[in-house]
Amino acid sequence: MTPGKTLTSLAVCLSFWITIVLLLLLTNGDFSDKAIATPIADTETQNSPAGSIPPLNTASNLKPLSPSPLQVEITGELKRGESFDEAMKRFNLEARIRYTVIKGFAETLDFKMLQPGDRFTVLLDQDKSVALATYASGPLETHVLVRGADGSYLATRQAVPLECRIERISGIIKSSLYAAFAALDEEAKLIHAYADIFASKIDFNTETQAGDQFELLVEKYYKGDFFAGYGRILVARYQNKDATYEGYYFASENTPPGYFDENGEALGTWFIRSPIPFGRVTSRFTMRRKHPVDGVVRPHLGVDLAAPRGTPVMATAEGKVEFIGRKGGFGKTIILRHNSGYKTYYGHLQGYKKGLKKGSAVSQKEVIGYVGSTGVSTGPHLDYRIRHNGVFRNPFGIKFKAKTVLQDKELALFRLESSQTAQLLNTKTSEKILQVKNVTLSENQRISFL
Repeated sequence: MTPGKTLTSLAVCLSFWITIVLLLLLTNGDFSDKAIATPIADTETQNSPAGSIPPLNTASNLKPLSPSPLQVEITGELKRGESFDEAMKRFNLEARIRYTVIKGFAETLDFKMLQPGDRFTVLLDQDKSVALATYASGPLETHVLVRGADGSYLATRQAVPLECRIERISGIIKSSLYAAFAALDEEAKLIHAYADIFASKIDFNTETQAGDQFELLVEKYYKGDFFAGYGRILVARYQNKDATYEGYYFASENTPPGYFDENGEALGTWFIRSPIPFGRVTSRFTMRRKHPVDGVVRPHLGVDLAAPRGTPVMATAEGKVEFIGRKGGFGKTIILRHNSGYKTYYGHLQGYKKGLKKGSAVSQKEVIGYVGSTGVSTGPHLDYRIRHNGVFRNPFGIKFKAKTVLQDKELALFRLESSQTAQLLNTKTSEKILQVKNVTLSENQRISFL
């Protein structure tokens, strides 16, 4: 080929490739393949009527999930009366997906404890298999289910950082212990926990008087500014004109958790003073009482405690059910048999604890029935009686021995811990918060809330 012909051929080839490049630039790369992203489900339904959640994969409830394409995210919450499986079914999740999620969470999640309003998320991959799932119950409990590289699933409970504040709460009784606590904006559960510490020493139905003083140190847990709940009451004190009662929390490898006085004697005795923490005494133990219905004067061998219908009634001591049923003018009645020749009677009940029957064993403070007005009664109340070796005794006049008395090494350990707690309680300061520490709520570190 001559040099002239060679140059001509090169010029033609160069022109061809320049034309191709220009065409590509003019079309903005339309010849290339475009990436296709599967959008995720937007399950916000505030403006939709109940039950009108759009089906998965409709254009109205989808939006892209960035930065991971080819995934679908479903977010929802439990409604009242439905199970976790039913909640997921509302979002058109297939049975195999629901099975995977429930089976995966079975190791960490107690399905009997689920509550309406609990939130969940399920993330599916391009094969419509579960890639990730979460379940949150309140601000303190979040469970995460993750698929590993081998296709297996691992569920864990997320750790939650909390702030524990030890607060001093104190007040003076004007009308009742309940009213005094309520005036401090404290929840009912704290009031009941405080009263329970002295349940064998003080009957807050009959023995409180205006001017009595109370004080306690309690753990309060916060997540940021959110109050998460009460922890332990570290020490409780109640003072009236006759005496001062103190109860210190103590637990060790050899001693179950409980409250003890300054001498190491458990405040918990074999019998608590009252089967109803906050009931109003309308009739006391007496040999001569005019009956409010028939007007006949006869002995009243127990105490009447008025309380709203349905108020829980506790067993005052460990024992067994000797009788449960109707008993003449006492209406629905439970009789418990205890050690050392004691029996307790609970009359005028509205009903009994489900499953309770003759021969059932009950523990101290276990709910056995509910306040009612069955039998001969002018209104809802409990007729409570104690019988010892065949003789009825005044329930509020009997003194029972402590269940536990600390000794030796346990007593020394208790005295060391209680002295430190007492020093904190007696700190001269107007500050309500006496101590702050950071804690982590995790699978390995649980917190006992009231």
